[in-house]
Amino acid sequence: MNLQNKIDFAVIVNVENANPNGDPLNGNRPRTNYDGFGELSDVCIKRKIRNRWMDEGYSVFVQSDDKRLDDYRSLKARVEGMLTNTERANDIEYRKHACEKWIDVRAFGQVFAYTGTGNTAGVSVGIRGPVSIHPAFSVASVADRITSTQITKSVSGEGDGTRRGSDTMGLKHRVDHGIYLVFGSINPQLAELTGFSDEDAEAIKTSLISLFENDASSARPEGSMEVYRVYWWKHDSKSGQYSSAKVHRAIRELVKVKVPDALTYDVDDYIIPSKEDMESILPGLSCEVIEGM
Repeated sequence: MNLQNKIDFAVIVNVENANPNGDPLNGNRPRTNYDGFGELSDVCIKRKIRNRWMDEGYSVFVQSDDKRLDDYRSLKARVEGMLTNTERANDIEYRKHACEKWIDVRAFGQVFAYTGTGNTAGVSVGIRGPVSIHPAFSVASVADRITSTQITKSVSGEGDGTRRGSDTMGLKHRVDHGIYLVFGSINPQLAELTGFSDEDAEAIKTSLISLFENDASSARPEGSMEVYRVYWWKHDSKSGQYSSAKVHRAIRELVKVKVPDALTYDVDDYIIPSKEDMESILPGLSCEVIEGM
């Protein structure tokens, strides 16, 4: 069944000695805005959600090169290999079958602008998804909590090995500590267009709880990125009792550092709202609170 109720959600992410989302245009330093608050791009969050779906066996269209479940090396190849010419005969069929095939397409939407893919060749087919994810920002500034460490390799990457090359030196960056807030919403009206269902919404919820599972790397060691708590608001109608802006603002105003302007070292240094706190500030809107794994 298609989604019948508007949904808003928020995720509290606890970061300890990790680079949550490096900026390739800034030497891969952790992303920050001009005020020094840490940032996780919406693209980064969606990638992790897609990876969790793939772990659960869902069919995902946008797969990364280092985590592919098929032999298609490009999005165009995946379209041509998994959708028949009949399924790509026109815009309506294209949208219908793409949404049926891939959960991330019916969730986030997708623009199919690949030449030579059937009767729609040369024409972009756009799908607008019901799930929107905001860029995530830290609750407090992390500008003074970023540590850059000079590192060296024991061997040159190139050359004959007779002397050390310049590539043996480098920098590694981390956020010593930070609490980030992730916000998102699911729109029932747009869900009708893609076939996004209540079951798909549950898949979103499950992926948020385990967002950083199987995601360890040198920049994000196992346990350094933690989903601390998930807030899940299910409205009583398609339009909802409150705007998404008001729901998200309510939790943003409640999550604060206990001692203003003090350095934070642990999640216990923050005020983290409970289910009762959220339901008191948003009367009539039930809030499911789920602890992270």
